[in-house]
Amino acid sequence: MLFSFIIPVYNRPDEIDELLQSLTQLSFQYAFEIVVIEDGSTIKCNQIVEKYKDKLDISYFFKSNSGPGDSRNFGMRNAKGDYFIILDSDCIIPKDYLQKVSDSLTLEFVDCFGGPDKALDTFSDIQKAINFTMTSFITTGGIRGGSEKIDKFQPRSFNMGLSKKAFEASKGFGNIHPGEDPDLSIRLWKMNFKTKLISDAYVYHKRRIDWNKFYTQVNKFGKARPILNFWYPEYAKITFWFPSLFLLGFIFSILFAVFSFPYFLFCYVFYFGMIFVSALLQNKSVKIGCYAVLASLIQFYGYGKGFIQAFTNLFVLKKKPEEAHPELFFKK
Repeated sequence: MLFSFIIPVYNRPDEIDELLQSLTQLSFQYAFEIVVIEDGSTIKCNQIVEKYKDKLDISYFFKSNSGPGDSRNFGMRNAKGDYFIILDSDCIIPKDYLQKVSDSLTLEFVDCFGGPDKALDTFSDIQKAINFTMTSFITTGGIRGGSEKIDKFQPRSFNMGLSKKAFEASKGFGNIHPGEDPDLSIRLWKMNFKTKLISDAYVYHKRRIDWNKFYTQVNKFGKARPILNFWYPEYAKITFWFPSLFLLGFIFSILFAVFSFPYFLFCYVFYFGMIFVSALLQNKSVKIGCYAVLASLIQFYGYGKGFIQAFTNLFVLKKKPEEAHPELFFKK
């Protein structure tokens, strides 16, 4: 197979520089190509791409801004490969990444795969804390690639592979964002394509975000899930309610504590203590342990609030998704 890396970028030339540098270090004996799609950026990365022309088989395209999903589709339409590997621009790739992907697909071919994300030692304390809360089993249940226990794995587009055959059949990503990756996974399942997790094909996901941006991100994740449940009710799960139920339970536990019944609140204190200890042991840092607790609070609050809001708009007020949450949809 010829692999094509598909990388959309928006106003992040420094990120693409780090990513391309890591791709020059891949220990893979066969040819591969890289397609960079500039999604209407005002700060372009064309000069960064140019300096790697003699090291990588790389193509650069500039297009008007239409969102990451449409930009990935554009890149796949212009790629030469048989299999597309989609990366976010804020990723750094380990040397053996492509070899692990190739070995796994050779052993058990699927038309769509996903891989986990990890943090480098050079990441900031906030980046490490957010990485912990986004990937730990005790915070997300491993849904971002840390667990094989999920019945059907939904790859995430920061580290995702898609065959040319599956792309042509599905037409790629839709115009919702976030949520475009589980939307694509479900449509592939309905067309009898298989997905899987390649657990050792991880990337280092840098996530250049602060606390406010993290809240905005997880809040949008929460809003996107009821929309997916609205479109595909057969794939809705009770577990999607857990962050919202956790949030409501936390609020009520505080109210109960005010009226001299603190026992429910003790359960939450114990849970956040577990997060602190787990993050402390993983990162060998008290500061990151504290940040992980804060990141978890933001994650549960942002996602839970967004989920309740979108559920109410769609299933109670009977609004259409594009009408209720236009901020989640790009116009093509």
